[in-house]
Amino acid sequence: MLRISPVTKRLIGTTSQLLWHLPENPELNLEYLSNANNAEEINRNNRARKGVGDIDLVLKLHNTLNELTPRDSNYESIHKQFCNELLKIPNRTHPSVTHLREPSVINTIGQKGVFDFKPREFHDICKRLNFVRTDQLGNVAGNRSYYLLGEMAELEKALINYTVTHLLKHNFELVSVPDILHRDIIEACGLNTRGDRTQVYNLDSNMFGPDLCLSGTSEMALAALYANEVVPERDLPIKLAGVSRCYRAETSSVAEERGIYRVHQFTKVEMFAISKPADSDSILEEFRLIEETNFSSLGLHLQTLDMPPHELGAPAYRKYDIEAWMPGRNMYGEVSSCSNCTDFQSRRLNIKYDNESELGYVHTLNGTACAIPRMLIAIIETYQTDKGVIGIPEVLQKYMKNKTVMSKQLAIPDLRLIKYKK
Repeated sequence: MLRISPVTKRLIGTTSQLLWHLPENPELNLEYLSNANNAEEINRNNRARKGVGDIDLVLKLHNTLNELTPRDSNYESIHKQFCNELLKIPNRTHPSVTHLREPSVINTIGQKGVFDFKPREFHDICKRLNFVRTDQLGNVAGNRSYYLLGEMAELEKALINYTVTHLLKHNFELVSVPDILHRDIIEACGLNTRGDRTQVYNLDSNMFGPDLCLSGTSEMALAALYANEVVPERDLPIKLAGVSRCYRAETSSVAEERGIYRVHQFTKVEMFAISKPADSDSILEEFRLIEETNFSSLGLHLQTLDMPPHELGAPAYRKYDIEAWMPGRNMYGEVSSCSNCTDFQSRRLNIKYDNESELGYVHTLNGTACAIPRMLIAIIETYQTDKGVIGIPEVLQKYMKNKTVMSKQLAIPDLRLIKYKK
């Protein structure tokens, strides 16, 4: 019997829906948010998460609306302000982490490598072996850009193929996603797209149409695939994987984040799930285990952190970060995270499930299965030798023509800075 996946069924059922939009006023949990008895708890959560929401203003506007009718001249403007203020309130926080002020180490995997020489940093290794170019790219792609060359580019592809193969064994469905999204999708997923401090690249509205942005992660496109949908409960959970380029306009002057550690564009394999509310906690643990297993199989030393409220961002209810030991830098560096966003995104995207007796909002989860630049740093620094070659993790060798080592490549062509005269 031919198996039709939930994603395929969803696409078959909506091919005629060429135009759609997100609800202007999402159906948020007013029973909780508009109850004055919850104000202290919401305020405490908002402060802990460094949120910009103002629950006192929400309650004031709610009381004002109760005294008006839709026929009143100022009802519409106050109702719009009320809805806008509601959207600024961050998600609730898992009770297990509300007390945390710093990340809590919940798991340690593997051992730090032992070297009989002083380990070199990624940048130094790659410069010696002609693996990466990061300098003199101002005229090509600007600051925080890079080229991966030869075997380093092969290693990138190997990581992607290995990770996708691993996810398919865990019943994820692979989806190729767009990298350009409407602003409403990104904001519904919990990211700010406006103002000087946004990390989102906005496309020129005069040239490309209004409200289009570059995606920072395939999670948002995967979530948008189910916007305004009612999913039969029997189809849950739905687990999707996406490989995409990620664009982030973030900057950093921290020395530890130099080189390709924090860049404006990179490739990432993402996990995304839609689940029943009762299952989301267990699926978050499944995501964490997949990440730990995947990275430990590469021979890396890892620690998993349960993140405190101020590190969660607006959508996350709970988030785990995984850090890999980078011996050349003599530090742990974040290589992955996974989050349970409960119904924060699904309410804004209008994604529901039907259990044949009632409708409810699904829970959404996301996790980084492999973010290429930082994974390259961890692997190259971990597998370096004093012989001028880099070992290749055994599980990746079959994706690299059964090579066991990477060695010095031909010299990289010099790039010259060119001054243009107007």
